[in-house]
Amino acid sequence: MGYIPRLKQEYKDRVVSALTEEFGYKNVMQVPKLQKIVISKGVGAAVSDKKLIDYAIDEVTKISGQKAVATISKKDVASFKLRKGMPIGVKVTLRGEKMYEFLDRLVTSALPRVRDFNGIKANGFDGRGNYNLGITEQIIFPEINIDKVNKISGMDITFVTDADTDKEAKSLLTELGVPFKKN
Repeated sequence: MGYIPRLKQEYKDRVVSALTEEFGYKNVMQVPKLQKIVISKGVGAAVSDKKLIDYAIDEVTKISGQKAVATISKKDVASFKLRKGMPIGVKVTLRGEKMYEFLDRLVTSALPRVRDFNGIKANGFDGRGNYNLGITEQIIFPEINIDKVNKISGMDITFVTDADTDKEAKSLLTELGVPFKKN
């Protein structure tokens, strides 16, 4: 057998039974799963400097462990000097083992490095069981060398689950170790 990430094993061993007990699922397949994590970063200044996209791709690739791609604009916006087809951001979609590895690194090493950290807000759910988290500085990730950063910028991390409600999704993420603020 091959390598299994720690959180994936913990999901199978402990989280499934905890969520089944909490919500009374009759079948293991009803238990919500984390389907994917999408890391995206907007680079608005890339309209004037094309190298910023390359820096952003490099940073997001280091953070996620998977090659990031540039996102391009869909329409012209004259007030921003933006043309259709120009690169304006970076994104990467993590699934499977890389997803669990990233979540483990985010929870155990990156989030505790945030200054004055006492949990993430629980109001980032969209009503369909997905959670959005905004990070203001990319330097909280240990993979980023602070001396080589040309500009401190943030990013968005979206956790996509197959949960039916936000309550189920919050329970799933809490069981996986995401530190939500206590109300």
